[in-house]
Amino acid sequence: MNLFDLSLQINGFPIKKAEQILKGIQAQSEQAFETYVEKKKREIIDYHIQHNTFYNTFTHGVNVLDWNSIPIMTKRDLQKPLESRLSDAYNLKNVYINKTSGSSGDPFIFAKDFVCHALTWAVIKNRFGWYDLDFNCSKQARFYGIPLDKKGYYKERFKDFLSSRFRFSVFDLSDAAFEGYIQKFKSSSFDYLNGYTSSIVQFAKFLERKNMVLKSLCPTLKACVVTSEMLFDSDKLLLEKQFGIPVINEYGASELDLIAFQNLENDWQINSETLFVEILDDTNQVLPLGEEGRIVITSLYNQAHPFIRYDIGDIGILSEKSTTKKPILKKLIGRTNDLAVLPSGKKAAGLTFYYITKRIIEDDGLVKEFVIQQTHLDTFKIIYVSSKGLSEEKMQQICDEMTRYLEPNLTVLFERQDALERSKSGKLNQFSSQIKQPS
Repeated sequence: MNLFDLSLQINGFPIKKAEQILKGIQAQSEQAFETYVEKKKREIIDYHIQHNTFYNTFTHGVNVLDWNSIPIMTKRDLQKPLESRLSDAYNLKNVYINKTSGSSGDPFIFAKDFVCHALTWAVIKNRFGWYDLDFNCSKQARFYGIPLDKKGYYKERFKDFLSSRFRFSVFDLSDAAFEGYIQKFKSSSFDYLNGYTSSIVQFAKFLERKNMVLKSLCPTLKACVVTSEMLFDSDKLLLEKQFGIPVINEYGASELDLIAFQNLENDWQINSETLFVEILDDTNQVLPLGEEGRIVITSLYNQAHPFIRYDIGDIGILSEKSTTKKPILKKLIGRTNDLAVLPSGKKAAGLTFYYITKRIIEDDGLVKEFVIQQTHLDTFKIIYVSSKGLSEEKMQQICDEMTRYLEPNLTVLFERQDALERSKSGKLNQFSSQIKQPS
């Protein structure tokens, strides 16, 4: 039984229909594909102007026939109650709803219609299929976070069961935890690893210290897929050496789709089937292939919520050999997350703070942006921009989450500011540490 596909169908996501749509898109010639992209761009913008009050207001007075005049949408533009951003035919009960991780410092809640979300999974399944990996039967070693509240925890574990995967939590990256990982790999027939880059790199460093190769412990392994954070060349070499399997680089965003996936020719192939990706300069002009600029993306199928010329907050370069049907991401700049090192010696991935700060990612848009700084081994400072200060109750909730996900006896400081200092690229790193860490 295809449990993964079945679970999508049961939840209202028409995966079979989505796979047929994707198959039809991919069958088109290069010339026909160019026509397809232009048609989908026009259709999605016309739809939202006609059926989405938020987007109609956002584009008021713009010549929609001139694509380059369409305003750039940022995360801050979306920090409004979700209900005010949905299209006419949609409400909170007939859309897929999720939250961004806030890794850029600008968290918000978003929605996708069910067909759009099914297409997301159809594209992901297609790309993993390049490496003979099937979500319905290939067993995954998953390096991700997991909610620690009872309901959220068991919900994720059930989803893991349906998706044929076992989750290794990134909240504890200690040697003791890694010893447990080793035993699990020895006793399980995993087909691949998938998860946060920094966590998987830490596991590879542990294997290096132990002079172990993972495939010798788990011979069924075929590949390792890393996501969410930058994969440096040196880290990729380390992973390939210590795992003994190909390492595949993935780039995605939960509010959009899978953006790019390393193909069998070792190119970072962009998802052109459901997304339109542009590289823009500081004046919002499209840059020639090979030049570095802001990555701006249009979701071609999301009717529930507009993501049209959406600035994702990353800097990148499109390869000179890109075509409309097969664009190649030559370089991605600035998606790194530090590790938190705690007084006990325990380490935790930077994305742990997504789970902690869910307490302040609210749909009311009170907190506009935030960063977390580790100033000492036992001290963390949450700097946030808000119309008013966090309540004592809210701050205590966050402190409780720090204890739950990290360890007790940590000091948490709160500082409200009018604005946060941003990097040259305009992006914020949600977590940074001032603690010198061993390599």
